[in-house]
Amino acid sequence: MPLIDTKLNIPLPAEKEKILKAKLGEAISAFPGKSESWLMLQFTDQCRLWFRGESDSPLAMVEVKLFGTASGDACAEMTKRICDIFHAVLGIQPDHVYVNYTFSTVWGWNGINF
Repeated sequence: MPLIDTKLNIPLPAEKEKILKAKLGEAISAFPGKSESWLMLQFTDQCRLWFRGESDSPLAMVEVKLFGTASGDACAEMTKRICDIFHAVLGIQPDHVYVNYTFSTVWGWNGINF
């Protein structure tokens, strides 16, 4: 039950969103037992993001939320994958991407909690 919530300070054309969807769907496998079949994605583009006192370069703030926990190695691999994806698809430099991880022991779906 992962969620990847992405905020961008640039426009996200529909065709690039579909590419991101596919690539993030593959990347989530960095976490054992996680797959695209449970992955939810949220994209918010044209946000007012500032980094290092500036907002004129493409930026991404990516939040990865997981049911359960993950190892530091899995998070490191996921961060690499995310930075590579956003650079390849949107031209965002890896040093302009923040990735935050949140782990939860309670997650609701379909009227029940896990």
